[in-house]
Amino acid sequence: MKKQDLNTEQLIEEFIHYLKRKNLAQNTISSYAYGPRLFFESYEEPTLENLRAFRELLIKEYLPASANQRIHSLNHFLLFLDERYPEVFPDINHYRLNTVKLPRNSFQDLVISNADCRKLQRRLKRDGHDFWYFVVRFLVTTGVRVSELTQIKVEHLTCGYLDLYSKGGKIRRIYITDSLCEEALVWCKNRKRTSGFLFSSRNGRPVTARGIQYQLKHFAYQYGLNPDTVYPHSFRHRFAKNFLHRCGDIALLADLLGHESIETTRIYLTRSSKEQQLLLDEIVTW
Repeated sequence: MKKQDLNTEQLIEEFIHYLKRKNLAQNTISSYAYGPRLFFESYEEPTLENLRAFRELLIKEYLPASANQRIHSLNHFLLFLDERYPEVFPDINHYRLNTVKLPRNSFQDLVISNADCRKLQRRLKRDGHDFWYFVVRFLVTTGVRVSELTQIKVEHLTCGYLDLYSKGGKIRRIYITDSLCEEALVWCKNRKRTSGFLFSSRNGRPVTARGIQYQLKHFAYQYGLNPDTVYPHSFRHRFAKNFLHRCGDIALLADLLGHESIETTRIYLTRSSKEQQLLLDEIVTW
């Protein structure tokens, strides 16, 4: 098949059917289809030059968070082209648009709230997505990086911690609460798992960080959550903020998070714009 045999509407319709076969929610499908539709309003075909120009257009016309939503949906479309028409679009095979780097202050507004975190876990549990329920549960209750999450094994649930060794020979101990260990052990028992990586793919290898990132975004769209706040590091940030709210020991938090300097940990003391406004509403009464 050649490029001239395809038209914009045909590609969009095939993309929508591709998403439906993945059993995505209708709202998710509509959101994913928006980026490609917007792209084809300005460009005839997806070439490297056009894709890069489209990204620049998004940066100029949209706020960073909105631009990233459209970039994310277009990247799903590019994945579809990779699978469906690799010979038709060889110049953009495996090409993805980079998201917009958000200012540091904006990052504080893109951390998942406790309410949304609870909602995500509740929906995952309700719909039988136990694997992903425990992915979120471990991220938000341990504060681990996603690369560290993939190293947790069933054996670590019996002792309640995991020791990781850095390049400098230092040990980073990741603690797992008793309640989480008990809950996860029941899950492992039901799966007849007694050893090996806790979060593994069908081939027995640890699930990839990219796979986790992609699937979390999928569930964000499916459950009506802001996708910009649903990513692995967001749960690490939520853990840190909750810990400081309950405990306030920033030195201990730095150790738990594996920070070399406590200055790195101070970012978690920064309030989001919403938190700042609520605090001012309480303080400024004159």
